[in-house]
Amino acid sequence: MEKFSVVVSGFDRYEDVKVNPSYEVPKALEEQGLQSLPDDDGVLDGIQIDITTAMLPVSFSDAWPRLREVLDRIQPDIVVATGLKHAARGVALERCATNQRDASSRGDDEQDQELIPIRPDGPAAYWTRLPLRSILTDFSSHGIPATLSSDAGTYVCNSLFYNLLNWTAKQEHVLSGFVSFPLVNESASHEYGLPIRQQIAAGQAVIRRSVRYFQEPTSPDVMLV
Repeated sequence: MEKFSVVVSGFDRYEDVKVNPSYEVPKALEEQGLQSLPDDDGVLDGIQIDITTAMLPVSFSDAWPRLREVLDRIQPDIVVATGLKHAARGVALERCATNQRDASSRGDDEQDQELIPIRPDGPAAYWTRLPLRSILTDFSSHGIPATLSSDAGTYVCNSLFYNLLNWTAKQEHVLSGFVSFPLVNESASHEYGLPIRQQIAAGQAVIRRSVRYFQEPTSPDVMLV
């Protein structure tokens, strides 16, 4: 049986968010695996997927070191980092991590700063390593609202994403990327946010399609523009 190791990271509970999907979805994935997701094309036949979660503090200084510890220990094939986008109407697949951070507008644990590089010697940006087109197609077939996002901002999510892709660039045969979840909304109107069950299904689909792409990488599965 072929085995895949997947690390899914999330953030500790935010003070102003009652149900944080970037906390709940990774936990559900670790506990439930992909069992509840219909495998329409047999992608997962004969495959064992081990999912490990990493819960991170909302901190420029601590988030990446904490995730790096888990990556060094697990040596995963696939890494999916997740965060929260308050204003999102659906799941946002992040295309790009930029080499800049801005702590001045949020309550970070460090001295307030304007835009500065995350890594002064690093490239201006990194592109995701996840098969976004394939993931969006899967989302559509399961009725999961989603969009492509140009970047993850300039706060901790983007900083984590950039450091993750910088690490990935030095690895052989590792896929990684970032998914931003919307607020949890269990009402029927869905003017904003999504029910938690849909967000869990989205996380399952991301892993499922990433495993398939890991096995058979093809350019049509990737969409960056």
